[in-house]
Amino acid sequence: MNQWQTMELITGRAGIAAVDRQPQSLMFRVAFLLVVVLMATGSRAAPVIATELAGDPHYSGAGFFDIHVCNWPGRRLFLMTLFSTTRFAEVKQIDVFTPTGERLVELDLDHYRTLRQEKKPDKRVFIKQVDVPPAATDGWYTARIILADNEVFTAKDYVIIYKLPQAAGQSPANEAELAEAPPRLSWEPVPGASYYEVFIRDLWDDDKLVYSSELLNKPEIDLPPGVLEKGGTYSWVIHARDTNSHVLLGDFNHGSMTTPATFSVTGSPDSP
Repeated sequence: MNQWQTMELITGRAGIAAVDRQPQSLMFRVAFLLVVVLMATGSRAAPVIATELAGDPHYSGAGFFDIHVCNWPGRRLFLMTLFSTTRFAEVKQIDVFTPTGERLVELDLDHYRTLRQEKKPDKRVFIKQVDVPPAATDGWYTARIILADNEVFTAKDYVIIYKLPQAAGQSPANEAELAEAPPRLSWEPVPGASYYEVFIRDLWDDDKLVYSSELLNKPEIDLPPGVLEKGGTYSWVIHARDTNSHVLLGDFNHGSMTTPATFSVTGSPDSP
């Protein structure tokens, strides 16, 4: 039994989301069950997981570390490595290591997004995408953060290498021509996904992002009035993910993105 099958045995893929919505103490109890089963199966990961779960290993004194296994259209399965910090001015170097101790990647400190936080310091998220290595294994991936004064911090994320399927069965279908703006978008459930996000762009307005959903727990969304207009042509994508803020797997472990589907609404914006 591998680690992926073990996690399915304990939580079920749909069960992980239910755990996420419970108090953190329950998440630790489920993670403890994971350790017990791993020990029963003779996995070397058990004592390591037990040690790391004394606190959330994604956090360090320098910031937060996470890795997503991403299945996006038109490219190989890749790891999206992220490190977010309010101490960005102090950071000198960030390296990410595999469970076997080999360096996976060094994050580019010139490649980041800035998060503005009301009444809080700004935060930078350093991001690096790297194809999943052929010999990649499940386990703890480690970020080593070196500050300008040479103080060193480490943070860890447990990664399970798995290709989450992309959503299918979109409604409206790709290239649909509609007489009225659809009040709802829907798609088929993605095996292994518990949450979804939807992003809509206006192709007539320089591909402007006109709507991004909250995190959804079902494969459909009712759109607010005014998002879509007659005479408009739109594209939309679905981002599926397995978990949300999981104590073992971080923000989420597996994600997939669909190829943009397009649809148009006939008529003119001024027509009733």
